[in-house]
Amino acid sequence: MAVTTAKPITRKPPRIRFKPDIFLRKMALTLFTLLIAFLFLLPFFNMVLTSLSTTAQMMEPGAPLYPALPATFEYDGKELDVYEVSMPDGSMRDLAIVKKGRQETTFIDPQDVDGGEIVWEGAWRTLERPWSVSPAWSNYAEAWDGIDFPIVFRNTLLIALIGVIGTVVSSTLVAYGFARFRFPGRNLFFTILLATVFLPFAVTIVPTYAFFAAIGWVGSWLPLTIPHFFSNAYNVFLLRQYFMTIPVDLDEAAGIDGAGPIRILWSILLPQCKPVLLAVALFHLVFAWNDYFGPLIYLSAKFELQPIAVALPRFNNLYGSNPPLIQAASLMAMIVPVILFFLAQKAFIQGVVITGVDK
Repeated sequence: MAVTTAKPITRKPPRIRFKPDIFLRKMALTLFTLLIAFLFLLPFFNMVLTSLSTTAQMMEPGAPLYPALPATFEYDGKELDVYEVSMPDGSMRDLAIVKKGRQETTFIDPQDVDGGEIVWEGAWRTLERPWSVSPAWSNYAEAWDGIDFPIVFRNTLLIALIGVIGTVVSSTLVAYGFARFRFPGRNLFFTILLATVFLPFAVTIVPTYAFFAAIGWVGSWLPLTIPHFFSNAYNVFLLRQYFMTIPVDLDEAAGIDGAGPIRILWSILLPQCKPVLLAVALFHLVFAWNDYFGPLIYLSAKFELQPIAVALPRFNNLYGSNPPLIQAASLMAMIVPVILFFLAQKAFIQGVVITGVDK
């Protein structure tokens, strides 16, 4: 009896057909997205370039946009400016100017000093100067010392971290109460809480300051940190909506096993709420880092306690005639929030997008 072995059937991979219309649409969309991103980041690129430039470059007509220094040449103990000069034969040469004149200008060739002086007829002001790339990294060191960056950075970081802890803890507890507990007037209290979002900040400035002054908190960090331990309507709303997307069956199952409300919050809800907790923390961190009016009111006479948002305008008033230093100090002030946002971008966006969406 003959035994036949079945040969395995080999299937050819599906042929991918090139579709020019789909490719062109995707390419156009990609280019358009890159253009929008470039336009959005253009002010940031300008800040970086300005921070690495010098004041002399910014005041020099015809200076390039990138950080650069004009070419110079040292001759007989003097530093001479170098210009691009058109020679009679049509060639361009970089010559150092020795004597300026309205009709005639005397130059010397840095490549051939022994060749003597060259008299050129024409207005030297019409000539262009050659520039070489030269980032002024010293601007950051000068701004670091001028703004006393380690002190203001420490103050800003401590105020922001204390506020983040208070905001996350208090908002989580309040949101947990509104999302999981049923009590008389719950919806009414939640509506009143949300209504505080529409209350203008200017309305509460005077009574809040009078209260903090009466209890002796003015001139310290207490008015900037302690109020955040009493939750925030916007953060409570985000957390409550996220809690409501988690099935209540998990709470009931944990309750059958003997878990109390705090254990359910700690072991069941919080592990699933990391994205929204991170979003709330980043929201408050950026707010505290950029808060200017609050520290200006309560720490106006305490320079050693002021955060970077208040110290930076004071630095700008002192160095207003030096834009590179101002831009360098501004970049150092924003570097921490930018780095934190990019590191936590995925979880941050997930926490905001999924809030209010039923699973």
